[in-house]
Amino acid sequence: MDIMEVEGVVKSFERGIYVLKDVSFSLSRGQILGILGQNGAGKTTLIHIILGLILPTEGVVRIFGKVLTPGTRTDILRRMNFASNYVFLPQTLTLWENLMVYAIMYEVREPSQKCAEVLKMFGLYEKKNQRAKTLSSGQMMRLCLSKAMINDPEVLLLDEPTAGLDPEIARKTRQLLVGLSRERGLSVIYTSHNLWEMQEVSDRVLFLDAGRALMEGPSSELIGRYDVKNLEELFFKVIESRK
Repeated sequence: MDIMEVEGVVKSFERGIYVLKDVSFSLSRGQILGILGQNGAGKTTLIHIILGLILPTEGVVRIFGKVLTPGTRTDILRRMNFASNYVFLPQTLTLWENLMVYAIMYEVREPSQKCAEVLKMFGLYEKKNQRAKTLSSGQMMRLCLSKAMINDPEVLLLDEPTAGLDPEIARKTRQLLVGLSRERGLSVIYTSHNLWEMQEVSDRVLFLDAGRALMEGPSSELIGRYDVKNLEELFFKVIESRK
């Protein structure tokens, strides 16, 4: 059963500028969907619509069987979470304080235990009493990922989650996300400019170009259909075909 359905989503701003044009896809429980596209393709706007931060001009987003509206948004988001390389947590709070704030917001049972669990998950427990401003960019991203797991989400939205991480930590993060998806049925929507990473992690990929969904499907199926060796070749072949 699909945990999320995006149907005919359009987003336009003033002067007839369209950021998304008739985008549709679905996400099943325990599936990782990678969203690919150049800068300005509409990836982040699509994630913001799924989070209910902005409203689509047209189309419907249905999550957990409910249409996402201002009235249903709170109930839906209790079962989701988000992390981005472009969003930082409060710098003057310690790591522990940051996570406790979100644990309380999400009404997490045994919040202290959960904060310790997610900090250990991302290798930050020893830094729990440091202020966030002392972290490197990679450590801050790991703190954001820790926050994203604080409520045991059923759907996780990740915007460039491994950007700024050193190769070993990025590898462990990818392995952790895949493991959580398989073990807990966690559904993930994932954007990245790292096409090798996307091929390793994603069950399916969605190609966006200038706001349009060009293709969607399993990586291996798309690679075979277009007679290329990997997602990187496929990406550039698709982009070149649009010029």
